[in-house]
Amino acid sequence: MVTRRMIALPGLLSVVLFAGCSAISTTPEGRSVELVTEKPSGSCKALGDAVGSQGNWITGDYTSNENLLIGARNDLRNRAAKMGGNYVWVQNSANTNAWGSKGTTNTTVLGVVYRCE
Repeated sequence: MVTRRMIALPGLLSVVLFAGCSAISTTPEGRSVELVTEKPSGSCKALGDAVGSQGNWITGDYTSNENLLIGARNDLRNRAAKMGGNYVWVQNSANTNAWGSKGTTNTTVLGVVYRCE
């Protein structure tokens, strides 16, 4: 006997899988956060560290490396905006792969969040 749940499950899994393939988007507040590779100078106050990440062992193999990186950077922007920051001094980024994966499954970006006037 086929139930509604049995019919809906493959569709739900497809939606989750394909949603994981696109880059995390920026929030309206996150769009105004600038990522920089040098420590901001002038009247800037450090607010703390933040980490942005995209990918996991399920969706990572189906997400392009470009979308993993863009998504991690956008996640970092969104987190910095929630902290009240408008600049992030990017300290490091790392790619990891899950056991048995075909390549990169997660990208993580670490930075120091600043509020600059």
